[in-house]
Amino acid sequence: MLNETAYTLGSNRSCIRELFEYGRKQAAIVGPENVFDYSLGNPSIPAPEEVNQAIRDILADTDSLALHGYTSAVGDYETRKAISDDLNCRYDARTQPEDFFLGCGAAPELVSVFRALAVPGGEILAIAPYFPEYKPFAEESGLIFRVVPPDLPDFQINLTAVESMLTPHTQALILNSPNNPSGVVYTRQTLQALAELLKKKAAEFGHPIYLISDEPYRELVYGGVEVPFVPHIYRDTVICYSYSKSLSLPGERIGYIYVSAQAADSKKLYAAIAGAARGCGHVCAPSLWQKVIARCTHLRPDLESYDRNRKALYEGLTALGYEMAKPDGAFYLFVKAPGGDAAAFSEKAKKKNLLLVPGDDFGCPGYFRVCYCVSYDMIQRSLPVFARLLQE
Repeated sequence: MLNETAYTLGSNRSCIRELFEYGRKQAAIVGPENVFDYSLGNPSIPAPEEVNQAIRDILADTDSLALHGYTSAVGDYETRKAISDDLNCRYDARTQPEDFFLGCGAAPELVSVFRALAVPGGEILAIAPYFPEYKPFAEESGLIFRVVPPDLPDFQINLTAVESMLTPHTQALILNSPNNPSGVVYTRQTLQALAELLKKKAAEFGHPIYLISDEPYRELVYGGVEVPFVPHIYRDTVICYSYSKSLSLPGERIGYIYVSAQAADSKKLYAAIAGAARGCGHVCAPSLWQKVIARCTHLRPDLESYDRNRKALYEGLTALGYEMAKPDGAFYLFVKAPGGDAAAFSEKAKKKNLLLVPGDDFGCPGYFRVCYCVSYDMIQRSLPVFARLLQE
C-alpha cells in the first residue's frame, strides 16, 4: 500500500526537469554546442570569492565538533543577528534576530509556512504566473490551492480577480517578486493597492489574511528598479528567502523565514511555523552554511552578465516579432507563444534542440519561459533558431 498522491508526484517530474534531462542526453548525441537549453534556473555566475574565502576561513579556524554539530533548531543566533542587521541597514526594517527561522532553502520554508496556516478548509491564493511547485507544496500541506488569473499583458496583479476570489476561508496569498517566470517586478503602487484590498477583506472576515512573500530573486533587479520591503507596505507579511540566486548557491540549500513582529499573532505564527518544520523532520539548517551566511549577508551579486543576457535576448526576440512583458528582475523572460499553443510551440522548438518551458504549469497557458542564466554566446547562436521557428 502506497500514498498515491506521493507516488504521482514522485513518478512525474516537472516539465522543467524533463526538458533539462532531455537536453543533457541530446548534448551527448549532437554536442553541447548544438543544444540551446533555456530550461533550468541554475545561476551561471559564480558565487562571490568572499563566500569561498569564508568557507576556507571557517574550516581553518573553527573547532570541528563545533562546526559540524547541531545548532539551535531555529538557527544560530549569530547568523540570525547578521541577517537582521543587514535588513535593518538596507530597509530600516526594524527586525530582531528572534524574528528569523533559518531553513534549508525556500522550498521547505514555504512548506513550513503553508503547514502552519493549514486549517480545515483553508485556502491559499497564488497569482498567475506562479512557480509550479507552489501547488504541491500547498496541497500536500492541507491547503486548497486557488489561482488568480494573470494580469495581461503586463503581469502585475489582477486586483479585481483577487477581490472576487478572497473568501472567509482565505488564509494567505503568496507573492513572488521579482517573478518566476515573468521576470516582472511588482510596483510599489501595485503592492499598496493589494495591501489595501487585503486589509479591507481581513476586517470584513474577522481574521488576518497573510501575505507570503517568496523572495529568492530579491537582489536580481536591473536599471535601478525598486523591490519594496513588503512588511513596510503590509504588516501581516511572512518572507521566505533563499541565498540560492543572490549568492549563486542553489545546491547548498540555505535561507530564512522572517515573521514580522507587527504581523497579527506573530509569536503564535512563528511557533506554528517552527512546529510545522519539526513535523516535517526539520532539525536545523546546515551548520557550516549558517556560519558562512553570518559572514556574507552583506554581499550582493554581480549582475553585469545577467543584464547583458537580458538585453540581448529581450531585444533580439522583440526585434524578431515575439511579444513579452519587459523583465526587470530575476533571469527569465515569459514569451507569448506564436499560434497560442505554448506546449505545441515548445515541442517544435525541442525538435531543433531549443528547450523552452511551456507556461501551462505556471498557470498561464499560451506563454513559454526562457531562462537566460546561460552563456551570451549561446544566446547569439540561438536567435536564428528562434527566427526559423517564427517563420514556420
